[in-house]
Amino acid sequence: MGYREAWERQECAHEGVVAGGEERLLLVEHRPVITFGRRAEAAAKNLVASAERLAEMGVEVVESDRGGDSTFHGHGQLVIYPIVKLNDHGLSVGGYVRRLEEVMISALRELGVESKKDEAIGVWVEGKKICALGVRIKRGVSLHGVALNVSADLRYFDLIVPCGISGKGVTSLKELLKEKAPAMEKVKRVVVEKMKEAFE
Repeated sequence: MGYREAWERQECAHEGVVAGGEERLLLVEHRPVITFGRRAEAAAKNLVASAERLAEMGVEVVESDRGGDSTFHGHGQLVIYPIVKLNDHGLSVGGYVRRLEEVMISALRELGVESKKDEAIGVWVEGKKICALGVRIKRGVSLHGVALNVSADLRYFDLIVPCGISGKGVTSLKELLKEKAPAMEKVKRVVVEKMKEAFE
């Protein structure tokens, strides 16, 4: 799905949750897109590819309203958008981000990869980021979320300085586990299970 269409669906789900509806969890693989966080001017400095190169690779560029810096979304990456009420879970914004990191660390462990938090937001394996986070809280309810590299083509990350952090690479389940890497459907099942456990 295109990034903007998914964003519109998030906004609709967000309105429903704000109005008292059930919390939601949206899962998507995006068409190739580079997104910038709220500080788009700063994030744009981390775009290292030319407009011609982006067009050649079929990559859209979108300014988002999430936190965080520059990132890539595309096929083979599971993007997870939890639409949850932070107060109902007793969470501050920082606590919510930490909860998301913990959920992904737990999911990755079940999928066969040991990962950890770092000084930079996200989830890391041996100094490489496998999972990026960028959220927005509006009227007490979350938007945006988590991007987990399952079998994504990591060459797309060469178009940016991922998350504005120089000198650290990115990785994926496929790069780490090779032929033992789980299929996307299994990753979705595990992530949904861990999210439900964390936000019941």
